[in-house]
Formats: sequence, structure tokens, C-alpha cells
Amino acid sequence: MTDPILEISGLSISFRTPRGAVRALRDVSLAVPRDRVVGVVGESGCGKTTLISAVLALLAENAVVEGGTIRFEGEDVLAMDPGALRALRGRRIAMVFQDPMTAMNPVLSIARQITDIQYRDDASPAAKRERAVAMLRRVGIADPEQRIDGYPHHLSGGMRQRVSIAMALLMNPSLLIADEPTTALDVTTEAQIVRLIESLRADFRGSILFVSHNLGLIAELCDEVVVMYAGEIVERGDVRAIFRDARHPYTRLLLECDPARLEQRRRQLPTIPGTVPDLARLPQGCVFAPRCPIALDACRAGPIAPVVVGPGREARCIRALET
Repeated sequence: MTDPILEISGLSISFRTPRGAVRALRDVSLAVPRDRVVGVVGESGCGKTTLISAVLALLAENAVVEGGTIRFEGEDVLAMDPGALRALRGRRIAMVFQDPMTAMNPVLSIARQITDIQYRDDASPAAKRERAVAMLRRVGIADPEQRIDGYPHHLSGGMRQRVSIAMALLMNPSLLIADEPTTALDVTTEAQIVRLIESLRADFRGSILFVSHNLGLIAELCDEVVVMYAGEIVERGDVRAIFRDARHPYTRLLLECDPARLEQRRRQLPTIPGTVPDLARLPQGCVFAPRCPIALDACRAGPIAPVVVGPGREARCIRALET
């Protein structure tokens, strides 16, 4: 892989708490190539939101970057001053947030919000409004000339998420981060948003970092996938290769828990036994060993290094090369 637009290397982040340091990310490395969609998947609490917050330098005040680098188009994001970060956010990196119901200011009109984000452009207010209307039409908002003067509470959750996507793409960013953009939506609206993202991808020239816990969405939208567990990347590679032949036990169990893969009806959905480890009291060896059905004594002895299992593929498991 050459010339990634986003390159994260050895990133480790902890949060200061009364209980001690919560090690939310540990030695995380990934790259987002140009014009590609990279998915990040994992259970709640695995570090997905911390990862994307770090990319935009939006971490909480009690966060501590213990090591690693984040380079966007060759620039070190962690070394940027506030002015450079403001120039980065929105114009070069845009984000679609998880909850469309709270993503916009409820007391400002849609027109005000979608034109305000164009403040860096010298175009006239009329030109900015015309551009905003065109983008609203592009994302499937009916009668955008009228809807643009409404307020967020005039729209359903799905329509609000369409407006959020329009606002994110309006400045034609180099990287779009989608943080579980369909989680708060019903199944029908979720399918509509997925189809919208697929259609927009043909026109959108940038890269996409798509965060989700939905394996079906990852398989449908992404070129590559990064599987996270308890603050670590446990497997990464081409999405088809991993879905066809996962090498980490956690990835295999995640796939087995996908309701879409069930061949017969059953009263209970499959789950992964056990619980996610306490990030303030991590086990000595592999973080997944307490829940792993094939763990060995060696898995609990010390840290596990990633194992190369194929071109562009890695799995953090000492049994990754076993068939």
C-alpha cells in the first residue's frame, strides 16, 4: 500500500480516572489509502470512538496520548496548533456523527447551519445557499428549496442524517469519518442511508473511515476492515478475505454472532461468552484469552505481537497461521 491519506502508527491513549489510568488504545496502527473505504468494527467499548476522536483531536481533557503518531496527508495531527486543527476539521476531514437527533443545533435553521459551515469560502450568501440546496437534493431531501428554511425538529431521524451527510460532504473533504451513522435509525431508514452512501461514493473523491458494529454494513460498504477488541487491533486486511477466512478467534466469533449468517431459526441469538476486560486492570497476556475457546497457556504468558497471515493481512494471535 502506498501513499495513505491517513496513517496511524503505534497510537496509545489512556484516560485519567479516580481508579487509575484506563488504557483505551494500545499500540494501534492502521492506514486509510486514497479513494478507499476502511471499516472499523468491534463491540461497544473496544476503542472505536476514541480512535476517531484522536484523528480529529477531539479527545476529552483527561485523555493522555502516551505514544504514537497520526499523520494526515503527511502532516502530524498531534503536533498541530489550534488554528491548524480548525482548518483541518470540516474542510479536509469531515465527520458524520452517530446520533442524528443531536448532531445539529435545534434553535438554528438548517439554512443557517449548512451555510455557516462554508464560512471559509468567499462566495456570496446566495451562492452558498444554492450550493447547499443542490447538496440537499443530492442526498435525497425532497423539495430542498423549502426544507432548507426549516429546523431540525421538522425532520425525521433519517432526514436529519441525510442533512448531516450533506453538511459533511459539502466542502468536499479528503477524508470522511462516519461514526456508526445508522445506529439510531430503524431498519428501513438504515437501508436507505446505506444505499445513499453507496451512491455518493461514486461521486465522492475522498477516502472513508467507516465505524460500525454491524458486520453486514462493513461487508457491503468497505474495501478493508480493522477488527478491534478492548483497545487493540486484533485483525485487519481485505474485507472479503477476512469474512471468508478470519484468523483471529474474536473475529470468527463475531461473524458467528451475525444474525444474517444463521441458517436456522433459534430462540436465542448467539453471543460471545464472558465480558470485555477492565481496561484499567488488563490481563497480562492476550486480552481476549479469558474468552477465547482455543487459548493456550502461552496466550496468557505475555503480550501477543501481530502475525502476518497474508498480503496486507495481520492477526494478533499466536495460532493465526493454523488452518
